[in-house]
Amino acid sequence: MVSWQWQARPAIGGYRSKHEESWQKVTIAAEHELEVRVTGGMIRGIQEERFRAWRGIPYAAPPVGSRRFRSPLPVVGWSGIRDCSRFGKVATQAYHGQFRGVGPGIPSGEDCLTVNVLTSADVGASAGGLPVMVFIHGGGYSAGSSQDFAGQGEGFVQSGRVVYLSFNYRLGALGYLDFTRYSTPQRPIDSNLGLRDQVAALEWVRDNIAAFGGDAGNVTVFGESAGGNAVTTLLATPSADGLFARAIAQSAPVNAVYAPEQAAAWATEFISILRNDGDGDEPAGEAEANTLLTTTEATDLVTAALTLQIRTPESRPGTFCLAPVVDGAFLPQRPLAALRSGAAHRVPLIIGTNAHEGSIFRGRVDILPKSVGRIRTVFRQAPKKSHAIMQAAYPGLPDKRQASDFAGDYGFWFPSVMAADLHSRFAPVHAYRFDVAPRLMHLLGLDATHGVEMFALFDQTKIPIARAMTALGGRATLEGAGNRMRRYWLDFATKGVLPESWPAYTEDARRTLIIDEVDQIESDPHRERRLAWEAFLPEI
Repeated sequence: MVSWQWQARPAIGGYRSKHEESWQKVTIAAEHELEVRVTGGMIRGIQEERFRAWRGIPYAAPPVGSRRFRSPLPVVGWSGIRDCSRFGKVATQAYHGQFRGVGPGIPSGEDCLTVNVLTSADVGASAGGLPVMVFIHGGGYSAGSSQDFAGQGEGFVQSGRVVYLSFNYRLGALGYLDFTRYSTPQRPIDSNLGLRDQVAALEWVRDNIAAFGGDAGNVTVFGESAGGNAVTTLLATPSADGLFARAIAQSAPVNAVYAPEQAAAWATEFISILRNDGDGDEPAGEAEANTLLTTTEATDLVTAALTLQIRTPESRPGTFCLAPVVDGAFLPQRPLAALRSGAAHRVPLIIGTNAHEGSIFRGRVDILPKSVGRIRTVFRQAPKKSHAIMQAAYPGLPDKRQASDFAGDYGFWFPSVMAADLHSRFAPVHAYRFDVAPRLMHLLGLDATHGVEMFALFDQTKIPIARAMTALGGRATLEGAGNRMRRYWLDFATKGVLPESWPAYTEDARRTLIIDEVDQIESDPHRERRLAWEAFLPEI
């Protein structure tokens, strides 16, 4: 049966068309085919032409009221059949913050812990055993949602080879600042809340995905940017053991996980911002800080976190305040340390970055060490004998283009290379670099910058911003690269292997797939830069 519905369309990767709503053709399946029992009760999804979707399914109890700043609890059950045809609320965030997330028309709130499931209309629960792909959205742990690129997923699902999921998790101060120092017996506060949400979502997948025709033992978790950091951090999270069989980390700032002392300093600064402290004001005590955190409106917490994250790159270049913390329990050590010792989950991994990660970070969103002052600070922290080696690797530094590459390599590329090196000692690894950039991107000095591969991977090359990027040509090349990436990702998720044309990564050869107009393999790309970073950051 076919009908037409007026329906809000989700944001795409943080970018929205002016046509935010449209009439959409909806094919109605038999109700019993869309009704599924999950943890908490019965739900009913919706069929849209070739796809079946269940959206806004709770995977944990709402973290509101006394549950703010606490670990996620099991789902609260409901009676009757819950309508899951629409996305749930996105995590509380600034609509016009440092990073552009969802539009102001998208409902947000603390009650945001929901998951979305997408399958092909031709695949029902009776099919059983389909591999599962779970995408973790990016956005600097301060913006974005499951309604971004991951809210689509059709390019993966239309193959009929996988069940596809996306989910929301707590962001900003509510998910990625560590306030445990202000915990009290009357009002405890837990650490790593966004990371705990991600584990809870994967536990929901384990317990419920069979009802949608998926195989709980064959889950691939993948993400980009902050989502890539989530993937590499989950590799080092003991409670995530067994919840995924493979992992893909795209443009992951792997090393953006900090010691408790650093996290505590950010928490103190946040409270000062929240109190609007002036010179000479006494620091907040434990009880006052706890009350502020637990009673302040969520939107005010978002505003204070935005101030902190804008300040951080100047006061502590090379760090980003919204990040997981090594708390000694839930996350015992930094991911690179876990990868080095073999303590990380030994699952196959795809990891890679884009050719010029740093070029997009300009002005208000410049979180990287690109300015002369920030670069000098980073140099002061490195061994003096490494300075000349680094200058030779980036001749002309701090020239604008060299500074951009230096900063992008610092934040994304070199930590990803280290992760590939270390993990390849214990599990299969495949590495890539995405080099495709439309002509206009070259002219703007952006080239293959951070996030550009998402338009290709999720088959979104015809949305307004992608059409603008390719206005001077290059759309066919971008689409071709996206088609190949999806095939690689699907082969990895469904078969656990990649074509012979993409060999495994090892420390001796460092063979890396260069995704370009024509894909090719390079051994140890940017070797001189890698050697410079190994001398420059010996403790990474």
